Amino acid sequence: MLIKLGFDIEFELRGPTPMVLMLFVHPSRVADLQSPEELRVEPEMPVAYYTDLFGNRCARILAPEGNVRFALETVIQDSGEPDLQAPDAVQHRIEDLPNETLAFLMASRYCEVDKLSDTAWKLFGQTPAGWERVRAICTWVHNHITFGYHFAHHEKSAFDVYQSGQGVCRDFSHLALTFCRCMNIPARYATGYMGDIGVPLVLPMDFSGWFEVYLGDRWYTFDARHNVPRIGRVVMAVGRDAADVALTTNFGSATLKKFFVISDEMQA
Repeated sequence: MLIKLGFDIEFELRGPTPMVLMLFVHPSRVADLQSPEELRVEPEMPVAYYTDLFGNRCARILAPEGNVRFALETVIQDSGEPDLQAPDAVQHRIEDLPNETLAFLMASRYCEVDKLSDTAWKLFGQTPAGWERVRAICTWVHNHITFGYHFAHHEKSAFDVYQSGQGVCRDFSHLALTFCRCMNIPARYATGYMGDIGVPLVLPMDFSGWFEVYLGDRWYTFDARHNVPRIGRVVMAVGRDAADVALTTNFGSATLKKFFVISDEMQA
């Protein structure tokens, strides 16, 4: 399956503004790209690229006052299969986990493991460890949190979501991955493209947030917002929570003027 990916995003800046951009397909999927990711920046300006602490591809610019536009279009090869399912994937003892997974057991900006640990053990302590426990967590969050774009707030944490029972996709993910960490399962936040392939048409298109857990010998995708395997998910960045994977970060005042995302299956 070929999927057309892209975006057209524009900001109005009040003055010269340094910016960090995470607008690229994650390095783990670069081999699947059918054409290079060529970021178009208007007006033209120097763009410096780097890799962050979590292995995400990033760019940095110093944008001038006025309007700045970021656009990109590419095509990626995808298996066309839903998110991989592995019901037999085991949960490791903490002492047996790889060193690089340990950071994803701990509290972070939006994921208060300390505040939710007792709750998590009361809710999920009797479930079998491993895949079934993560599925139970996803189902609980899916059934107990009400989705709505008007519930979005950049300061909302997992504990806030648990208390309010409301949120957007990132909030579902924050709460579910925090419960996983409370249960000693490494869990990290992921963001990227997820179009409407295999589901009813969704407009306007947007980027999405989900999470991944470490079971067996690899990271697996879970999505408490939809709670069903999806087709055509393309990860862009991973981190401890949404604070680590902001697609654009501006160090100054910026007003969003345009936001358009493409994630469409290409017809043969």
